[in-house]
Amino acid sequence: MAGIGFSSALSSTRSFWTSCLVSETHIGRTMPGKLLHRKNLNIKAEVSYVNAEEAKKLISVEEYTILDVRDKSQYDRAHIKSCYHVPLFIENQDNDFGTILKRTVHNNFSGLFFGLPFTKLNPDFVQSVKSQFSPGSKLLLVCQEGLRSAVAAKELEQAGFQNIACITSGLQAVKPGTFDSVGTTELKDAGKGGLITVQGKISAVLGTVLVCAYLFITFFPEQAEKLFQIAPVS
Repeated sequence: MAGIGFSSALSSTRSFWTSCLVSETHIGRTMPGKLLHRKNLNIKAEVSYVNAEEAKKLISVEEYTILDVRDKSQYDRAHIKSCYHVPLFIENQDNDFGTILKRTVHNNFSGLFFGLPFTKLNPDFVQSVKSQFSPGSKLLLVCQEGLRSAVAAKELEQAGFQNIACITSGLQAVKPGTFDSVGTTELKDAGKGGLITVQGKISAVLGTVLVCAYLFITFFPEQAEKLFQIAPVS
């Protein structure tokens, strides 16, 4: 009886461990008698940050496509020739009271002096990119300062895009002539707008006038004195 009890216990133990054993498929072959260990492989692509010269090599050698994520105003001032444009931020034209108040304050300060539009995050950014590119596409993201392209890269990375690169410090760090561009100004100056650009031009004109006046007085003192005598005294 003791032998029968011991045999039954042994049989139960073997049945228990047998139930834990499963077959593991390995390269089309079935390997019986191995414990199945599930492994979740999470392959995550890393965004590459490059300078302007390295970016040119990505375009010419590795056939990366340029995707400009700046807002429309900066894109219109200057952009790299043959690039695609999908803005990360779009102009905010919402008409709720809070937005109207913020837009008014913005337009009277940042908008007036720096020419910056009042924007909001583009809710269709990722979907717009997906409609034009596959997840395996090689994309070089560009913006003016390098911040928006980094945010856009993170959004696309989470959406499954695996070959993404950004220009460090953005187009403001790109020397003139590095890329073929389209627009009314250099790529590095595309972020400048509003009164600050007018102020710069006025300062340049006044500076030129003052220098010319100084040289005239220095080298032609007699003529300068006659001009001062002719000038009406209030």
